Amino acid sequence: MDLERDDERGGNGAVSTVPGVTTGALARRLGVAPTTLRTWDRRYGLGPAQRADGHHRRWSAEDVAVVEEMCRLTATGLPPADAAHQAVSRRGTGLLSVALPPQRRTPERPSKATLERQHRGLSRAATRLDAPGVRSLLTEAVERHGMVHAWQDVMVPVLHAIGRKWEEAGDRYVEVEHFLSWHVSGMLHRGPVAPVTLSVPPTVLACVPAEQHSLPLEALSAALDEIGLPQRMFGAAVPVEAVTAAVRRTGPRAVVLWAQARSTANLPLARQLAESRWGVRGARGGPAVVLGGPGWAGRTVRGALRPSTLPEALAAIERLYPELTASTVSTAPGLSARPGRA
Repeated sequence: MDLERDDERGGNGAVSTVPGVTTGALARRLGVAPTTLRTWDRRYGLGPAQRADGHHRRWSAEDVAVVEEMCRLTATGLPPADAAHQAVSRRGTGLLSVALPPQRRTPERPSKATLERQHRGLSRAATRLDAPGVRSLLTEAVERHGMVHAWQDVMVPVLHAIGRKWEEAGDRYVEVEHFLSWHVSGMLHRGPVAPVTLSVPPTVLACVPAEQHSLPLEALSAALDEIGLPQRMFGAAVPVEAVTAAVRRTGPRAVVLWAQARSTANLPLARQLAESRWGVRGARGGPAVVLGGPGWAGRTVRGALRPSTLPEALAAIERLYPELTASTVSTAPGLSARPGRA
């Protein structure tokens, strides 16, 4: 199913060979309607610096940088007209150039003794409902081991252990489980964020409709933030219409759908996204669909990726971005990323 069609043709229907980004592609990148870009051009002079044959609009790298700078400035509270004026004034000054992706440090995997100490400390702090202690231990784990190892080797085992205590002791530990899950989620949300230096389509992350268990997807979101890959995270129980609208607006390179339970896995949605296409004829593309979570077990969607761990999902998404240098390729080992009750 086509989610969107671009109108980027000349009068004879031929596809333009002018280099640059089409208005439709840029609109998807920014998450706005193509008419919004045309309005900005008319009001603020934010259109392409060059046009071909009077029909085709192609945005150069600097044109795109000007618009992105305008969006960045408006996000700081600057009025659109002032933001546009400042962005346009920086054209040709070198102030809009995009830096190369930063070199990524590969954290060492923690030793068994270190992990046992961290497990005991985090479990005890959670059982005491010690908020400062839990925050301190989670922060230490992320800073020492990186987000992937902190999630895989520290957060998930303790969440599992607390979940087992809850099952064995009845209601005695339910408050501990909720308490720890809330703090883990908070740590994932405020983890290290590398600057997004790649001007590429984002990855969309969403739980399928009716799926409320979002912690593993939040961990993937945090891992993408840590390496500076662009993403759009939509969280738990996202309606079908919202997912398709997000894909239509952003034109992502990948869509990750999380389903913790078989009862929530939505095959029609996954298949619709796998078949979606956009762009001009002869150069149409669509997203890679990544199915995450045990809810997809035994389900098949043609062409979809099915990683079983957080490192596998991260590596699969990174492979979709050849713009990344070899130094940024994930080397995290493949460990299970499925907390039983998270």
